[in-house]
Amino acid sequence: MLIFWDARIVLLAVPKTGSTALEAALASHADAAIVNPPGLKHCGVRKYDRELRPFFERGGQRPMEKMAVIREPVDWLGSWFRYRSRPALRGHANSTAGMQFTHFVEAYLTPEPPAFARVGSQAVMLAGGVEHLFRHDDLGPATAFLAERLGTEVTLPRANVSPPGDVSLPADLEARLRIERAEDFALWKRAAP
Repeated sequence: MLIFWDARIVLLAVPKTGSTALEAALASHADAAIVNPPGLKHCGVRKYDRELRPFFERGGQRPMEKMAVIREPVDWLGSWFRYRSRPALRGHANSTAGMQFTHFVEAYLTPEPPAFARVGSQAVMLAGGVEHLFRHDDLGPATAFLAERLGTEVTLPRANVSPPGDVSLPADLEARLRIERAEDFALWKRAAP
């Protein structure tokens, strides 16, 4: 999460949406950068509003606008799946090494997902709303917005990229995902193209 005091922007770090690249490009311009622990770096809207907003906004006297980047939900899950397949996680409960993406998505859709499929929801993280919502598949509008608000050029490095892997889904499972996680797909449709 990056806080830009003068520009009055809070950049929320939604996991697997380019937040590490945004952090690398913009941390030196931020007035505050929360990079650890992960629970604060990837703080959702409700937690920010409840715990951090009063501190940064000085009791509402300096309102901040929230910004986030989101990813198409199937692509987002695919990135999580591939990220958790990397060799460094082999043997850990959240490893997806040797697993099929279909199994990962089926586990994700269970009421109590196992550790490897416990990745949350972009819609839940951003529940409560953000003023500026951008899409991961075209970061040009997000970087242009930040460049204008911060008065600086924004060039994103490649960072924290998931390894390659097959993330295809059978049509029936994708249809089920779209029904059971409709709020994530609706949020994606609302994001600025």
